[in-house]
Amino acid sequence: MSEPKGKAKKLVELAPGVHHWTLNDSRLGGARSDAYAVVDDAGAVTLIDPLPIDEAKLRELGDITAIVLTSGNHQRSAWRFRKAFGAPVWAPENAYGLEDKPDFIYVAGDTLPGGLLPFHTPGPAVAMYTLWMQKHPRGIAFISDLLTHEGDGTPEFIASQYQDEPLRTRQSVQRILDHLAVVDIVCFAHGEPILSDGASALRRALQEDMDAPAAPSP
Repeated sequence: MSEPKGKAKKLVELAPGVHHWTLNDSRLGGARSDAYAVVDDAGAVTLIDPLPIDEAKLRELGDITAIVLTSGNHQRSAWRFRKAFGAPVWAPENAYGLEDKPDFIYVAGDTLPGGLLPFHTPGPAVAMYTLWMQKHPRGIAFISDLLTHEGDGTPEFIASQYQDEPLRTRQSVQRILDHLAVVDIVCFAHGEPILSDGASALRRALQEDMDAPAAPSP
């Protein structure tokens, strides 16, 4: 999928060292897409699923040293920014539809630039990862396409027809709650970030889910 048209207009700092930008995505009929940047203690900047934005705004954050994709369908501006900043691209193992060759491949358990830890969360696609980081004292999860979030409401699952395995998506959200440390901030690839008590929002999403497919019979 090609890079969206247009550019985000501003960067917003969600927490110390965690920045966010968003735009109406021309490829998705104007639906919202979101991207992030994290700055480590040494000042190195890692872009996560980057969207178009004025490069000068990103340079203001520091030295951009890496670009991390949570899935193959989130290439967005990655290849153009790789050329502009000289930053290598990291992509999940077996990510599909990549338009160029990533510099590095990652799997669950690896340590990525920016102190990000990949946690395998399939469902919308097999090669889809949540990126986890502990930004003391807050736990932050970048959850790719597992859920969307409009405004102040409960996060919602993407319609089943747009997912490879809708049931597995629900299981992935439950695994985040079961296996990651307390999630405070939740960053969506499509939707407004949740800046406190994100774990409760994920639980509500599961509890209020009206379209969950039934588990297959044993």
